Amino acid sequence: MPSSDSEKTTNMAEKSQAPQSMEINETGHVQELERNFSLFSICSVGIVTGNTWAALGGSIVIAIYNGGPPGVLYEFIAVSIFYWLIAASLAELASSMPSSAGVYHWASITPGPKYGRLIGWFAGWWNTFAWMCGTATMASISGQICVAMYGLYHPNYSPERWHVFIAYLIITWTCCSIVLFANRALPTINNIGLFFILAGVFISILCCAILPHTAGTGYATSSFVWAEWSNQTGYSSNGFVFCAGMLNGAYAVGTPDCVSHLAEEIPNPKRNVPFAIAAQMVTGFVTAFCYAITIFYAISDIDEVLAAPYFPLAFIYAQATSSRAGTTGLLFLILVPILCCCTGTFITCGRCLWTISRDEAVPFSGTFSKIHPKHKNPFNATIFCGVFCTVLGSIYVGSSTAFNAFVGSFVVLTTLSYVAAILPFVFTRRFSRISATPGPFTNNMRPGPYQMGHYLGYAVNIIACSYILVFVVIYCFPYAMPFDEVSMNYASLITGSMTIFAAIWWFVKGGNYIGPRALIHEDDVTHGVMLPSS
Repeated sequence: MPSSDSEKTTNMAEKSQAPQSMEINETGHVQELERNFSLFSICSVGIVTGNTWAALGGSIVIAIYNGGPPGVLYEFIAVSIFYWLIAASLAELASSMPSSAGVYHWASITPGPKYGRLIGWFAGWWNTFAWMCGTATMASISGQICVAMYGLYHPNYSPERWHVFIAYLIITWTCCSIVLFANRALPTINNIGLFFILAGVFISILCCAILPHTAGTGYATSSFVWAEWSNQTGYSSNGFVFCAGMLNGAYAVGTPDCVSHLAEEIPNPKRNVPFAIAAQMVTGFVTAFCYAITIFYAISDIDEVLAAPYFPLAFIYAQATSSRAGTTGLLFLILVPILCCCTGTFITCGRCLWTISRDEAVPFSGTFSKIHPKHKNPFNATIFCGVFCTVLGSIYVGSSTAFNAFVGSFVVLTTLSYVAAILPFVFTRRFSRISATPGPFTNNMRPGPYQMGHYLGYAVNIIACSYILVFVVIYCFPYAMPFDEVSMNYASLITGSMTIFAAIWWFVKGGNYIGPRALIHEDDVTHGVMLPSS
């Protein structure tokens, strides 16, 4: 049976009686994390973790079959528009109620007290394990780059998937260890990562724009880059191929919630988190779009790229530079930002698991909800993320489309968690607290400094949710026809398995689950006021 209102009040009363030195933050929890991040460093986290241009280039194998270069570019534009709407919706929620729990917290509040517990439960599971899949993709891309760099200097080398897996393991645990043992240095590390991301894309664009001319290989035609549609998927409908190819762009721009998970580690999160989300989305789109155009003009033989035995971007760079050293240098420029991004994703997924653990929504919550007394971070939760990514990476050894499955799972799980927060927000009339008597279908939320307004807010929220509900289905289709057990899209299996496990655990533990306790505004927390709940 759910805990009673008196039990909830007791929990809050205990917190209100905490010592003066213990800060109660907007979530109703004791402030346990150090506020190490400034506005600049939180923007760095968003840009580094988003890592849009490197993610687009590193995962280009997904989309290049879905229309060729024109498909990649137009699909990226289309999906970016939808993700701007999602980002605007999440930024509005973050401005209203900042929390390291992010969409899990909002999905627990926006449906109102009647359904908030259940919807928030699934949103928390989806978002947490989405970020673990995202971490796996970054480690996988890094592993592929390392193998590609080795292959450049060993022409007779025959790459095997287990080679990538070994590199994947080394990178996974290196990045995980940085997050575990260098908590206070993370803002500095992310600032360094920001430099490499911006410098890397600038140098890469210059090299791919200049070297094809100086090396004599020449440039691709504008028709090839902008007009020559190429369907290599086996699907007969080009419209469906276009929609399915948007997965690549969705993966590249699909992290608008990442900075929200650091809301309890930054001053004035109501203003700073929405600003960081905007900085991440704008910087990501501009750099990725310019980068994609440049590398496509540098292609002289598309068939070689499509037939690449490993990491197609390496072959694009080789055609652009006509130099092994130049190709290695460009691969290094994309490897460093991706390694920084992998560190950022470990920050995010560790915080995600920690936040749902402190509300006792997962097994072993008592272990994962602890903050390490020395390192001041969710140590146990971050270690589990490393273990889970290790297990997930083993899929790569047995499946040729495992990387695509990681990408698809990340996109599907994140967007499911987003719609779990945004759609109920529409049904409960957005900021209903200020215009309605509190009840089972009001969400008790106040607008923050960033607010879209009544009609624009509804339009943005509804279009964002419509995109999500349609495309979570499309992104689960096989990547090409015909398919078999090796080339199947396993995103639906990963997503479905995670959802089923979350449902089973709900029936085991959901009766005692309270969920985020922030059915109150930060001003109410300060004054010890409780809102009525139903």
